[in-house]
Formats: sequence, structure tokens, C-alpha cells
Amino acid sequence: MSETHNSPRWLRPTVEYGPIIVFIIAYKGWDLFVATGAIMVAALVALLTSYLVERRLPVMPLITAIIIGIFGGLTLWLQDETFIKMKPTIIEFLFGSILLTGRIFNKLFLKNLMGSVWHMQEGGWRKLTLRFGLFFYAMATLNEIVWRTQSTDFWVNFKVFGLTGLTMGFVMFQLPLLKRFALEEDEGPTTY
Repeated sequence: MSETHNSPRWLRPTVEYGPIIVFIIAYKGWDLFVATGAIMVAALVALLTSYLVERRLPVMPLITAIIIGIFGGLTLWLQDETFIKMKPTIIEFLFGSILLTGRIFNKLFLKNLMGSVWHMQEGGWRKLTLRFGLFFYAMATLNEIVWRTQSTDFWVNFKVFGLTGLTMGFVMFQLPLLKRFALEEDEGPTTY
């Protein structure tokens, strides 16, 4: 699950953000149903691109693509936008549950996923896992409130810009924790 070091720099942002960019363009140009079909196709293309370049499928985008396929398919089949609006709730709740359940059983999945980027002591990973798990639950709750009380236009903007902005802000607020628990850089072998 850890990051591949030889990956081109463009691959990760393309796989993670490409589908959402396609979604917003399709929504602004047409409607939520066209945007739903577009994000389903874009998620598959992103996974295929990742596989062709790295010969592996990234875990989080794979899980996201499966949920997009299920809820997007229900949205299109039943012509009911409720299902695609619930998708962020399900994804955020699922990620939060995986992280917090893993932490209970001393499985720090966040460390497995991000350990090649953030080098921290075990205590830091435990705290960061707890914070991310609770953050994902909060975002699931917030998505539920927004889609149930606001217009579709508002929800789309919240989904694309609000959730992304809140996530970036949350990560920025974790920088002091990352610094406090950072592992000392190896100064190399000592010669005698």
C-alpha cells in the first residue's frame, strides 16, 4: 500500500483529482446525471492509467472507484440523484471506520499508506490515525447535512471545493504533530 518511488510526478494528482475535475466540468456543462456518468468513466480511466504506468492499482482510488460505480450506477439506473450525493458520506465513513478499527487492533493503515512520505514515531502515527479517523467521520456527517438541506448546485460546489478545502486545511493543521513526532534523519554510517 505504500507509495511507489519511481512514479511520475503527474500520476498521483491525475488519478486522485482527474475524476473530480471531469465531474465538475460535466456538471457545469450539462447536469448531475451526465456528471455522474462522466466521473464513473474518469475513475476507470484513472485506474487504468495507474495500472499501465505502475503495474498496480492504488488502494484508495480503487475503493473510491468501486463506490462511485455502485452509487453512480444506482443514480443513473434509478434516475435518482440521492445515491451520488450519498457517495462522499459512504467513502468518508468507510475510511474513518477502517482507520479507527485498525488502530484498535494496532494496525496503523495510515502509516502503511503514507509512511514513505511522512517519517514519524509510532506514537505520532497513532495520534494522526485517530485524528484522520475522526476527521473522516466529521466530513461524512457534514456531507449528509449539506446534501439533505441545500440545493444540488450548492452540494456540488461543497463536494468539489468544500470537502477538498477542508481536507487540505486539516492536513495543514497536522503539520505540528508531524514535526513533533518526526524521526531524526539518518546521518549516514559513522566511520572510525
